[in-house]
Amino acid sequence: MTGPERVRRSEPEAPLREQQQEASEDAVMTRIGQAVILLHAGDREEARNRLGEIWSEIGADGDSLHRCTLAHYLADAQDDPADELAWDLRALTAADCLGERLGEALAGPAEPHPAVRVFYPSLHLSLAADYAKLRRPEEARAHLARARAATGALSDDGYGNGVRAAIARLERRLAAEAGPAPRPFPEQA
Repeated sequence: MTGPERVRRSEPEAPLREQQQEASEDAVMTRIGQAVILLHAGDREEARNRLGEIWSEIGADGDSLHRCTLAHYLADAQDDPADELAWDLRALTAADCLGERLGEALAGPAEPHPAVRVFYPSLHLSLAADYAKLRRPEEARAHLARARAATGALSDDGYGNGVRAAIARLERRLAAEAGPAPRPFPEQA
């Protein structure tokens, strides 16, 4: 067949391909979600294995949203605080890449896209907690300040309030661990 008849039959193929691509991408997020359920149920090892398998499939150059989500949850599945930090840093890098890509496409390169800004309070909070576990309080405070500064992107809902409360808890903990201020030398008193 040639002419208009052929065109009409091929037009539905493009949307079908797009739907298949979206379904494929949703399948990755579904698999991530299934592994996160295991993680929250306490099966850290199986969650870590499944998330790691997905990471191997998408690779370090895969979709930024997938990498950010995977790395964020892979961090939570780690037993070693240094490994947790490494995964949280990967999540932040992926969010930066996603923000740059969306920002350039929609708003220009100056600011991350609003849809990505909502990630930063949690990402920086996770990094602050990692640094606190590693007894690196200055880095912890720096990321905690970034988390606090980014909370304007959060909604006034359960998630946003939960992140803000977690920031406040870690701020109190770091303040309590700081101990008394250093005493001056005798000649400075």
